[in-house]
Amino acid sequence: MTPRRLAVGMSLWIPNLFSGIRVRRFADDWTSATVELHVNVFTRNYVKTAFGGSMSAMTDPYYFMLVMHQLGRDYVVWDTRGEIEFVKPGRGVLTAHFAVPREKAAELRERARGGAKVLEWFETDITDASGDVVARVRREVYVREKKRVTAASANGAQGAASPVGDSPSR
Repeated sequence: MTPRRLAVGMSLWIPNLFSGIRVRRFADDWTSATVELHVNVFTRNYVKTAFGGSMSAMTDPYYFMLVMHQLGRDYVVWDTRGEIEFVKPGRGVLTAHFAVPREKAAELRERARGGAKVLEWFETDITDASGDVVARVRREVYVREKKRVTAASANGAQGAASPVGDSPSR
């Protein structure tokens, strides 16, 4: 899956499409993403400002997706928890930028080595067209090396410690 295809697919995914959520881009190296929420008759609340659930939904999967794509198939990555603080009413087009630098992904990979459970918080702001902060969002991401990888590493270490000609039984 390319970043461009994922952005288009996520924008056309029914929950996003009908919630006014558009994925503007994923960086080619999976280190960032930009998402917009178009506040309209379907995405606003009783007082005609952005519905809080829509703002939460616009931030839901992106940190875990950025981490997952950077770490690869040998890791389990989930979005486990989220918090949102509403700062001011949101109107018009709202934007959230997500960033997971390569250094952060490398740190998570190292901390999860051997099957350790890693929980990491990421933060972003949702801003309006004038750049004012509408909401502050925190998302917690779970990372763990897959058991098959951990087991293979352990077996490889045992095999490496064995004398020449002596291999572990299978």
